[in-house]
Amino acid sequence: MGFEAITFYIFSAILVGSAILVVSLRNPVFCALALVLAFFTSAGIWILLEAEFLALTLILVYVGAVMVLFLFVVMMLDINLAVLREGFARYLPFGLAVAIILVAQLALIVGPEQFGLEAMPAPPSHPEGYSNTKEIGAVLYTVYLYPFEIAAVILVVAIVAAIALTLRRRKKKQTMGPEDQVKVRRNDRVRLVKMAAANKDE
Repeated sequence: MGFEAITFYIFSAILVGSAILVVSLRNPVFCALALVLAFFTSAGIWILLEAEFLALTLILVYVGAVMVLFLFVVMMLDINLAVLREGFARYLPFGLAVAIILVAQLALIVGPEQFGLEAMPAPPSHPEGYSNTKEIGAVLYTVYLYPFEIAAVILVVAIVAAIALTLRRRKKKQTMGPEDQVKVRRNDRVRLVKMAAANKDE
C-alpha cells in the first residue's frame, strides 16, 4: 500500500468521523465546527485527486464564508438547547436503525469491487501548463450554464432568508427602529424646568 492510499484512508476516516459528529452532537456550534473539519478533510481528498482549485474553493467559500454565516445565524437565533436534548434519547433507537439501514445499502451499492482504490485507476498526469481553473470554467459556463445560474439564485434566496431570520424581533428585548430615531426632536427628549433660586442661609 502506497503513501497516497494510506493518506486517503486517513482522510476518509477523519471525514466519516466528523460527519457522524455533525449529526450526533446536540450543540449547533459544535456541529458547525465538526462540519468545518469535514470540509477540510474533503479538500485534502480532492488534492489527492489533483483537483486543487476545487479544494481551495471549498475551504475559502464554505469554511471561510458559509460556515461563518451559519455560526452567526445560530448564535443570533438563540436556540434553546434544553429542548433539543429532551428529544435526543427518545428518537435515538429509530435514528440508529435508519443509519444502519443506510450504511448497509451503501455497502451493497458502493463497495470496494466497484469503487475501491484497486478498481479505480489513478488520475492521469497532466501536461505542463495545465490549469484546473481554465478547464472547470470552460465546462461550467458552457455545458452547465443553466444549473450554475439556478444554484446562484438558490444561494441568494438562502442569504436573504438568513438575514430575515436574524432580524426578527424578540419580545423581551426593547428595540427602536432607525426610522423612529431619525424623527426624534429635542422637545421629545428634553424638558426645561424653571425653578426658583434657593438661598443657602435658609
